[in-house]
Amino acid sequence: MLENFKFSEDPQFVEKVRDIVGLYLNPPDRAIVLCVDEKSQVQALNRTEPILPLVPGVPARQSHDYQRHGVTSLFAAMDVASGVTISTCYRRHRHPEFLRFLNEIEDHLPAGLEVHLVMDNYGTHKVAKVRGWFARHPRYHVHFTPTSGSWLNLVERLFAEVTERCVRRGSHTAVRMLETAMLDYLDQRNQNPQPFVWTADADLILGKVERPCKRISRSGH
Repeated sequence: MLENFKFSEDPQFVEKVRDIVGLYLNPPDRAIVLCVDEKSQVQALNRTEPILPLVPGVPARQSHDYQRHGVTSLFAAMDVASGVTISTCYRRHRHPEFLRFLNEIEDHLPAGLEVHLVMDNYGTHKVAKVRGWFARHPRYHVHFTPTSGSWLNLVERLFAEVTERCVRRGSHTAVRMLETAMLDYLDQRNQNPQPFVWTADADLILGKVERPCKRISRSGH
C-alpha cells in the first residue's frame, strides 16, 4: 500500500490552519461562513455504450471509452452551518466569471450579516478588480487556505460528491446536459441540506503534519 503526500510551503501555514479551523469550530456571531471554490474544466463525456445498471451482486458498469463534448466550470459557495449551496456554471474560468459569482452570492445573502469566505489562492481570486469588489463590500472577510492546502476548504467535499453522483456516473452528449445535471443535483440537495461537520481541531491537524516532518528530518532528507 502506498499513499501520496505533499507538504505546504506556505510560510503562514500554521496561522491559516488555525484561522480557518477556528471559523469551522467557533463561527463568529451574526455572521455567515461560506466555503467558495470552482470545479474547473469538468468534461461532458458520453460513454460509447449505455451504462449498465446495478443488479444484485453486480455493480453498475460503464464503458471505458467515451466521446468528449466540451467542458464547463462549476462555481459553488456552501454555507458551513446549513449546508445550503449557491451554485452556477460558466463556460470560462476567469476573474470576470468570479466577479459575476460574487454578485450572485451577494444577491442571495441577507443584509446585516458579516460574511467570511474561505477560498484558495487561485489567481482569479486575487486580481485587482476582485480586490476592488471586496473593498466596496466591507462586510466580506476573505480567509485564504494555505498553498497546497485546498483540503481545508469544505466545499471540496461537496465537489467530490457532485463528481461521484453526477459526473462519473453520467453520460452527457452536451455541456448543457452536464451543467443541468450538476445544478439540478445541488438544487435537490438544498431541499434537505446536510452540512459537512468539521471535527478536527487545529492542534490535531498540526500534530499530524508534524509527525512525517520529523520522520523525514531524521532520515536525513
